[in-house]
Amino acid sequence: MSRGFPVAEYEGRLSRAQALMERAGLEALLLTTEPEVRYFTGYLTRFWESPSRPWFLIVPRHGKPVAVIPSIGAALMGKTWVEDIRTWSAPDLVDDGVSLLIDTLREVAAGPVGVPMGHETHLRMPLADFDRVRGAVEITHDHGIMRRLRMVKSAAEIDKIRTACAIAGRAFDRVGGIAGAGAPLSQVFRDFQRLCLEEGADWVPYLAGGAGPLGYDDVISPASETPLTRGDVLMLDTGLVRDGYFCDYDRNYAVGPVDDAAHRAWETLMRATQAGFDAAQPGARACDVFRAMDAIVGGGDAGRLGHGLGMQLTEGPSFIAGDDTMLEPGMVLTLEPGVALPGGGIMVHEDVIVVTETGAEQLSPKVLDRLPEI
Repeated sequence: MSRGFPVAEYEGRLSRAQALMERAGLEALLLTTEPEVRYFTGYLTRFWESPSRPWFLIVPRHGKPVAVIPSIGAALMGKTWVEDIRTWSAPDLVDDGVSLLIDTLREVAAGPVGVPMGHETHLRMPLADFDRVRGAVEITHDHGIMRRLRMVKSAAEIDKIRTACAIAGRAFDRVGGIAGAGAPLSQVFRDFQRLCLEEGADWVPYLAGGAGPLGYDDVISPASETPLTRGDVLMLDTGLVRDGYFCDYDRNYAVGPVDDAAHRAWETLMRATQAGFDAAQPGARACDVFRAMDAIVGGGDAGRLGHGLGMQLTEGPSFIAGDDTMLEPGMVLTLEPGVALPGGGIMVHEDVIVVTETGAEQLSPKVLDRLPEI
C-alpha cells in the first residue's frame, strides 16, 4: 500500500473546507494541532512529541494553505504540497512565531479567523501568545468545520484504517505464542507491541488491557508484573498507527478453561456489538446506536459505547445518549460495549466499522463464535 495521499486528496479537503468557510463567513482557519495540520498538508512527523515549539497552519478562504512553522520543520514541510512556508528560529522565548503569525494572518485574512473551540479540541500554543494574536486579529470559533470535515473519511482514508486493522488482526492471531499461564501481563504487553511492529505497524502509541478470573478491573491501567493464571480472561486493546492512521479495537482470550459466567458475558457482548452494527445506518443518530447496545448491556458507567476513529485514537462522534450526530457514509466508528461480571470484574469488546450507503461494514477482522482459548 502506498504511503501518503495524492495531491488531489488535499485539494478536495481544501475545497470542502473553503465552501464551509464561505457559508460561515470566515476568512481563514487557524490550526495548531498535529491532526489538523496534517489533515490539510500531509505533514507527518513524530516531532510533535516535543512541546517546545508551536506550529501553525492558516487555511484561507481563497488559495492554498500557508504554513507558519519553526525553521527545523521547513525541509519536511517542503516535501508536501504546501508552497508558502514561513519560518522562524524556534524556540524563541520572547517572540515564538507570534509576530510572524499575526503578519501572515493580516495578509491572507481580511475578516474573522476561525479556531476550533468545541468538544475534543485544544489549542497547542501558549495562552499568552494566543492572547496577543486575539488582540491583533479577529478570532472566533470555527463553527465546527474541522469536526465536520474529519468525521467523514474519504475512500483513501478508509483504506489506511482498514490496513491498520489488518495489521492488528495479524498480531492478535499470534497472541497464543506470547501469552499463557505464568506469563507476566507486562511481558505480554511488550511482546504484543513487538508483534504489531513485526506485522507492519509504524508505532504502537496505545496499548491497554487487563486479566482476571472473572474479567478485569478496568481497561486503562498500565500492565502489572502479575503472571497470568489458568482461568483468567485476558484482554488486549491496541491503537497502532500505520501511515498516520489508527486502528482501535480489542480482543479477549480465555487462558485455559474459564468460568461459565465469562462465556455468558462474551455472548452478551457479541449480541450488543451486532445490535450496534445493525443500528449504524446512514441517517441514524449516534444516540440511536448507543441505545441499541445499551438495551443489551445497560447499567454500566463507562460513559460511552464507542466513538469515531481516524488520525486520532478517538474522534467524534460518541456513542452516548446525548450525542445526536447523524451518521453518514464514510464515518469510521468503533462499537465498544461492556458488561459487568460477578465479583466486580468487567469484560469489554471493541470492533471497527465504517458506515456505507447501505449500512455498516466491518473493518476489524471478525471474531470467533466462541471466546478463544489460549
